Amino acid sequence: MHAKVIQLREPASALGLQPASLMLSPPAPNALTVRHTAIGVNFVDVYHRAGLYPVPAFPAVLGVEGVGVVEALGSDVRGFVVGQRVAWAGLMDGAPGGYASHRNIPAERAIALPDALDDETVAATLLRGITAHMLLSRVRRVQAGDTVLVHAAAGGLGLLLVQWAKRLGARVIGTVGSEAKAATALGHGADHVVLYRQQDVREAVLQLTDGEGVDYAIDGVGGAMLQTSLSVTRPFGMVASIGQASDVGNTQTHTLDLSELGPSRSIALARPGVFRYMADLSRYRAGAQAALQRMLEGVHVPVGGTYALEEAATAHAALEAGQTSGALLLRP
Repeated sequence: MHAKVIQLREPASALGLQPASLMLSPPAPNALTVRHTAIGVNFVDVYHRAGLYPVPAFPAVLGVEGVGVVEALGSDVRGFVVGQRVAWAGLMDGAPGGYASHRNIPAERAIALPDALDDETVAATLLRGITAHMLLSRVRRVQAGDTVLVHAAAGGLGLLLVQWAKRLGARVIGTVGSEAKAATALGHGADHVVLYRQQDVREAVLQLTDGEGVDYAIDGVGGAMLQTSLSVTRPFGMVASIGQASDVGNTQTHTLDLSELGPSRSIALARPGVFRYMADLSRYRAGAQAALQRMLEGVHVPVGGTYALEEAATAHAALEAGQTSGALLLRP
């Protein structure tokens, strides 16, 4: 069968994402063919496109999560049926591949979906939910009474972290870039927001914590903001650096002087990666089930924009420019 895809021939701007058609082989014995109904757009897709996180080969098809319907089963597959709704997230054999009308995935990576959850909710939330599960239960176990700082709190992952951390009993401070995004973050449970374009983030966070700082800062912005995150984390607290949205073009590893962590300050710094986390099948499936359970409880990422598959370049441009809130989806 032919699959519609969005291809990238080399690291490029959003305009490098171009529609194409590829022949899709029948599924391997332990694989499924999935017809996508909704595809999540994540900031890691921008990292892949820009070359910050290399892809194995070109031309490449980006995209690291999707929802769809099983159209064909490999000969050894058990537990799934044609017509069943499933989702998947992560890399397959080290590569993305989600910006496609159809794709083959290993059956062990397919997540069966409950009828109570619609395709858009799952496509917007699954990968971010696994990431939140990793950050809030494995990287640091957040408990009632902790104060958590979430940067880009109106973005897709930010909004999910706000809701999830509040469910755990944390006090959540978010940083956002506009009044509209502040309202979004507050509406999803943030206790306080800091407008980073108008306020000094360090000063504001220290004031909100009576000078003590936060227990846990989750920073996907990077650059100068990472230094700020370190400066507002209390002794024996932690900073999780999960990206560098403010500095996508910098492929050089940022050098950090260990004296910025301690011993006098005694701060832990983590650099966790959700793809490495999901490489272990048991962690992947546990994270996915935790994410689905949270969705069933009403915790999810609102959809901030839906684009046709052929409009992937437009979605990337909007995401990279910081013009969006919530999640972006592609529809084949």
